[in-house]
Amino acid sequence: MTAPLLILDGGTGRELARRGAPFRQPEWSALALIEGPQFVSAVHAAYVEAGADVITSNSYALVPFHIGEARFAAEGEALAALAGKLAREVADAAPHQVRVAGSLPPVCGSYRPDLVDLERARPVLAVLVGALAPNVDHWLAETLSSLVEARLAAEMTAATGKPLWLSFTLEDEKPGSEPALRSGESVTAAASLARELGAAALLFNCSQPEVMEAAIRAANAELGPDSPIRLGVYANAFPPMAADAEANSALCPIREDLTPEGYGRFARAWHAAGASILGGCCGIGPEHIAALREEALHV
Repeated sequence: MTAPLLILDGGTGRELARRGAPFRQPEWSALALIEGPQFVSAVHAAYVEAGADVITSNSYALVPFHIGEARFAAEGEALAALAGKLAREVADAAPHQVRVAGSLPPVCGSYRPDLVDLERARPVLAVLVGALAPNVDHWLAETLSSLVEARLAAEMTAATGKPLWLSFTLEDEKPGSEPALRSGESVTAAASLARELGAAALLFNCSQPEVMEAAIRAANAELGPDSPIRLGVYANAFPPMAADAEANSALCPIREDLTPEGYGRFARAWHAAGASILGGCCGIGPEHIAALREEALHV
């Protein structure tokens, strides 16, 4: 039996931009932490009001790739600590129980398994983990393109004793084909690794909704009905992203069909396939999360 639905928040960067927060390249969502942290709190609060059970720290862009080597060295730890603190404050003030997920991003660039450099990533993740740890309930290593990134996340978070959620981004140019990570590695291998690493949850994110159901079914088949690992999805609202695309390189267009109702139709299929954690990524806002919450009340 599928576990009760847990509702995540939606995308942060897009929502910050929509609300008029400081926002530009290359800093992306990190700029609001630097110049307007009140906007970050407001976005967290909007998702809580929409019914999210989990809000995610605004730490995805707190890497040298976005804020530069010098700023990361000087301010990375303090900014990550602030990201955790802002999320924790909103969660603790919520009228219902809300958990905080500590976002651990792909350090060397999203969607780019070819750029993964473990030795470069390790010290950056060490800073993020150390600064976020006091304020998060679990880790969310997200938008992972390859299995080696997941292994590194498990290594870097093990000493904290906090649960680890692994979330992979998928090839989304070929919906209907065998689901695969952007590295070309299989979803079945990702599920096997999640079990090996003792992950509490396996999710798929930042890919188009059409590829998610097959990924959930493949993961479910590998893990089996008695697995304690929860499955989840938080898709984006972008058109299919090419193999050489780079996440957050620009504000991509948003699909007009992915209204709260349109996104909800996909979410119902994910839930039926075995997903018990549902939320949204880039372009999915509080109105979508409110619709998922309403749906969850009737499941």
